[in-house]
Amino acid sequence: MIAIDPAAPGGPEVLQPATRPVPLLGAGEVLIRVAAAGVNRPDVLQRRGMYPPPPGAPSIPGLEVAGDIIAVGDGVDPGRIGQRVCALVAGGGYAEYCAAPLGQCLPVPDAISMIEAAAMPETLFTVWTNLFERAYAAEGDTVLVHGGTSGIGTMAIALGKLFGLTVIVTCGSDGKCARARELGADHAINYATQDFVSEVQAITGGKGVQVVLDMVGGDYLPRNVQCLAEDGRNVTIAVQRGISAEINIAMIMMKRLTLTGSTLRARPVAFKTLVAEELQRVVWPHVEAGKLKPVIDRTFPLAEAAAAHARMEGGDHVGKIVLVV
Repeated sequence: MIAIDPAAPGGPEVLQPATRPVPLLGAGEVLIRVAAAGVNRPDVLQRRGMYPPPPGAPSIPGLEVAGDIIAVGDGVDPGRIGQRVCALVAGGGYAEYCAAPLGQCLPVPDAISMIEAAAMPETLFTVWTNLFERAYAAEGDTVLVHGGTSGIGTMAIALGKLFGLTVIVTCGSDGKCARARELGADHAINYATQDFVSEVQAITGGKGVQVVLDMVGGDYLPRNVQCLAEDGRNVTIAVQRGISAEINIAMIMMKRLTLTGSTLRARPVAFKTLVAEELQRVVWPHVEAGKLKPVIDRTFPLAEAAAAHARMEGGDHVGKIVLVV
């Protein structure tokens, strides 16, 4: 099969098509003929040599795919062959064929295209597990989401609209703030020209937000703490501005705050299967009804994965970048 599997870390130019064996299936896995694969920031970090695949995962990047099941491993009903699915995977998405645990697959309904389906698993699993499960966001809560026009940010806006949240986002330009509001954000703050702490206080009448979903880390953490209401929760899912921060412990005590975080890629199949089952029960009916779709920024052919990564690193994208196979 044709796959993108760079021999060494580097810039986008290392992402060149190569010939690789079609994956062998383990028990409980299915083989997907890939129609499209989502591009995510962890793929960029892996390409740079900063985020190695977990043990047992393919060296081929790509954390989400959509396509048709064409073969099944031991323990999987052969009746699954021919089904249209999208899947969260630990790697291997940038290829013509990809192996995925059956439990991490979701059916692709008629309401969305294969390109849209490929853009959903990574952000949907991430936002759901962190915003709704780890941070307990509930109807009526106000949440602050950094990176409002990223794949994560646009999915958080969409889910927030569906589940009754007031969503405040931060973005890097007035144009991106306007786009975030078009997508359903209740408020958008330009972090390049505005202090998001004072803006959040003004928006909430000094009460603060119940949840911060933070993919920035570093010096944002103490500022997030200032944004939180009493009993608020900060969930960190990435550390683009660094892994260290100095925080006011007394403020955490007085406001009874919870600081937490998680990663997804290295979690076991059993955990991801439980998440997929919950998503299918609670969220997937909205997908089937056409009420939840990802925001697609741009598509690129698989052979142009380098251009896709350059687009992501350029920072001008809104929503998801997808490779079409």
